[in-house]
Amino acid sequence: MPVLTRPRRREQSVARQVLVLQLIAVLVLVVTALALATYDARTDIRASARDEAVSVARAVARAPVVHEAIDTGDPTSLLQPFAESVRVDTGVDFVVIMDRDRTRWSHPSVEQLGKKFIGNLGGALEGEVYTEEYVGTLGPSIRAIVPVFATGAPGATGATGATGSNAAAPVVALVAVGITLTQLDDLLVDEFWDIVVAALAVLLVGIVGAGLIAQRLRRQTHGMGEREITRMYEYYNAVLHAVREGLLLIDLEGRVQLVNDEARRLLSLPDDVVGRSLDDLGLPPALVQAASGERGADEVYVTGDHVLVASSSAAFWDGKEVGAVVTLRDHTELQAVTGELDTVRGLTESLRAQTHEAANRLHTVVSLIEMGRPDDAVDFVTDELKVAQMLTDRVVGAVGDPVVAALLLGKSAEAAERGISLTVTGELPASFDVGSPRDLVTVLGNLVDNAIDAVAGSAEKRIVVHLEGSPTHARLVVGDSGPGLTPEEAAHALERGWTTKADAGDLHGVGLALVSQVARRLGGGVTIGRSDLGGAELVVVLGEQP
Repeated sequence: MPVLTRPRRREQSVARQVLVLQLIAVLVLVVTALALATYDARTDIRASARDEAVSVARAVARAPVVHEAIDTGDPTSLLQPFAESVRVDTGVDFVVIMDRDRTRWSHPSVEQLGKKFIGNLGGALEGEVYTEEYVGTLGPSIRAIVPVFATGAPGATGATGATGSNAAAPVVALVAVGITLTQLDDLLVDEFWDIVVAALAVLLVGIVGAGLIAQRLRRQTHGMGEREITRMYEYYNAVLHAVREGLLLIDLEGRVQLVNDEARRLLSLPDDVVGRSLDDLGLPPALVQAASGERGADEVYVTGDHVLVASSSAAFWDGKEVGAVVTLRDHTELQAVTGELDTVRGLTESLRAQTHEAANRLHTVVSLIEMGRPDDAVDFVTDELKVAQMLTDRVVGAVGDPVVAALLLGKSAEAAERGISLTVTGELPASFDVGSPRDLVTVLGNLVDNAIDAVAGSAEKRIVVHLEGSPTHARLVVGDSGPGLTPEEAAHALERGWTTKADAGDLHGVGLALVSQVARRLGGGVTIGRSDLGGAELVVVLGEQP
């Protein structure tokens, strides 16, 4: 029976999670701000009510009618209507004028007249202003108790501080003014709704802002969740560093955004390459141009120590170009092997030509013998052997390495077949120990091939190869009788892709760049000048100068 598995639930995108977190954060901030604003408004309202109660009580205590009423036998008859008019005009909840023994002379409730004042007096009897929050006959209230000083006393018409006193003036009565907390709560409710409206406006702005941020983040993360992004980064990073090819990701402004280990090795890139422009990395100009602009596949470039095959293609996302991907393959060893293979092929072609020539000579010898002239046949064969042996002896004597000697012999045979005189002079010691035979094959093979091509259309076809050196130094000179190079051509001859051949194609323009690379790697260089034969002369120095 097949086992049914629950389809894996897609995780929420990072944008959605950030949106939820932002909404929660905005809501918490708005609620906290609302609570703090409400508390602050409550504190301000109560402080304002306390100041108002003190101000009203002081004004009543200084009123002349209060002092006139105290001197009469019935203070209530004058003070009750006065206190009520003040209460109505000022909006407070009660104005109580009392005797020193707390007996009320005025009160909003007539039933409370003549009764004792309920609450604390603090230091009012000593001439101080006292405020408190107390539950009296009208309920909880904020009240202020202010002393009334005797007529003519310094404090009777002058004001004392909020907590000050006037001990020299006798206190003849007290004034209590209060505002109930119910009234203050009503004021707080009115302000609360204004605060709520402001909080809702802030919340709305926060929600809209969070939505815009989430929308932008969704576009940037392509709607993926954090685990998907993490997995993608881990997998891509593993693949990036595991591939054998060098990879470079370039943005539209020509800056490196991603590079793997192989690309760092092949291009000798610094550790801080990410974010830097290709122009600042010291790469060959042709490679920089191909990576940042022109798109191509399998183009050969010569760097300091490597022969690279580079491919560049545009990178797209949602139909929009976002940069370029450059792949690099190391063909240094392959190029060297290819050079050796070309040498072997050249030797093979030379052997074919010599086989054909040997057949002709053999037929000549046989014909001389059949004609009864054996002495002439012997002389003919002897002369041919002397010429071949002299060439072999001269080449082998000049070059101790058999691979390089074979290369020059093959090139001599190829040149002879094409009617070109190739002369080898000088000597390279057998103890020469700079580089490898492969390096010499690369240098001499490319120089001689270029010389053969250069003299192909000349009336006089001559090439001179001169070798000289020591165990740690070599100077290889190849001159020809061709048209030579102008100063402008000589300035670009060592660049990758440069050639004088009109129909060269993509496979030419690499030889001299390889020669220059080998020379630099072995501590030398290449110089281009004019040969005594009238054509170009290339001087390659390998190893340390003596």
